[in-house]
Order: sequence, then structure tokens, then C-alpha cells
Amino acid sequence: MKCQDVDLAQGILFIEKSKKGKSRFVPMSHSMAETCRDYAKRMSFSANSNGYFFPSSDGGKYTRHSAKSTIQNIYAKAGISKLPNGRYPRVHDMRHSKATHLLMSGVNLIYIRDFLGHASVLTTERYAKTNPEFMRKAIEESTADNMTGIKKYGMEQKKELTEFLKQYRL
Repeated sequence: MKCQDVDLAQGILFIEKSKKGKSRFVPMSHSMAETCRDYAKRMSFSANSNGYFFPSSDGGKYTRHSAKSTIQNIYAKAGISKLPNGRYPRVHDMRHSKATHLLMSGVNLIYIRDFLGHASVLTTERYAKTNPEFMRKAIEESTADNMTGIKKYGMEQKKELTEFLKQYRL
């Protein structure tokens, strides 16, 4: 990502040509934009710079290998050598985690799709389908409504429904 692709004033990133050849604008959270502004000041970056916002050790662009190595070093510093599923951490795990956290926070799947740059919401849905924590949260929320004492039907409505259903008893 080049410095000119980061709009720190508005908190927007320009992602140029992802793996599918599409470009898009992605918003940053306020706290992420503030962190990036502080970083840019420390690094003496300007919006018009042709350099990379996160340069590699030689000042150039990160390669797949250098990105993988950097991420694995970060995980190692955090004391994580393997993930709970036994796999070694990958760069893509951070993207997957962000999508899952957005989903768990109640962000609409359409917004997550656009944030990730997916062409179809079906691709994005896999984050909901593969996450047991999301299912647990959904079940707890639906149960919590029933435990608040809110009655979905009054006694008269329940009685009418029961009488209606009795007509169709086999």
C-alpha cells in the first residue's frame, strides 16, 4: 500500500487491484485512522509520497514471503506458535478474524462483503457458517428475549391459537 493510497484525513484506504483484479475504497475505524496518523507522523510520511506506507526492511514493497515472516514473528512475540486447530498462523487469518469480529458485532453481511471485496455475499456467509461462537451468540440472544418476561402472546391469543391448532389434530 503506497502512502498516496491512504487518506488519513477521511480514514479511507484505496486497495488497488486485489487478487481478482478489482480496486475498492475501504473505511478505517476512527481509532485505526488515529493510529495510522500517529505512525505517519513518526515515519515522516506525506500523502503525496510515492513510498510504501508500511515499507519492508529495505524500504520497498512487502513480498508474500516477507509478509508471512513478519506476521509469524508477531504471533511468536504474542506467544502463539500454532492456532487452536493445530495450524500455523497465516496472513489471511487476520483478515478472517476481522470479518468474524465484524459479524459478531452485528455488522450487516453486505457491508462485510464490501469491506472484504467479495463479489458475492455467499462467499462472505462462510464466516457465519463456520463460526460456532456466532451460532452460540445468536441462540443466547434469542433465549435472552424469552427470559426477560416479555410475552409474545397474551393469554387470550394463546387460547385462540390453541383452539385453532386443535382443529387440525390428526
